[in-house]
Amino acid sequence: MDDNRYGRSRHAVYLANYHLVWIPKRRKPVLVGAIRARLEAILRQVAREKGWTILELAIQPDQVHLFVSADPKIAINYIVNAFKGRSSHELREEFPELLRLPSLWTHSYFASTAGHVSSATIQKYIEEQKTV
Repeated sequence: MDDNRYGRSRHAVYLANYHLVWIPKRRKPVLVGAIRARLEAILRQVAREKGWTILELAIQPDQVHLFVSADPKIAINYIVNAFKGRSSHELREEFPELLRLPSLWTHSYFASTAGHVSSATIQKYIEEQKTV
């Protein structure tokens, strides 16, 4: 398990990757130009501060797709709220045109977990352990 994709804590080795998606209020296509660039910087800063790794990031005019690796002890809703909360606060402060929306982000989000191996690989591994 020397692979650097794995996170480590005092008592665990883990690989916890999350695909997160969220959208602006009313799905307004406001994530363009300077707003998009600043959003990317904010998301990367939050990840750095929290010790999370952004594996992939795609910002479209009306949605954010974030693939992030974090300690599995951290609740997904905490991760999402950290990204959405900081970015909403800073973007609305720096770009007054965003104040036309009642809030920058909707309350909703999509979250999916993803690891390094497939379910079939895990099932096969566990099955093989029964014969040892």
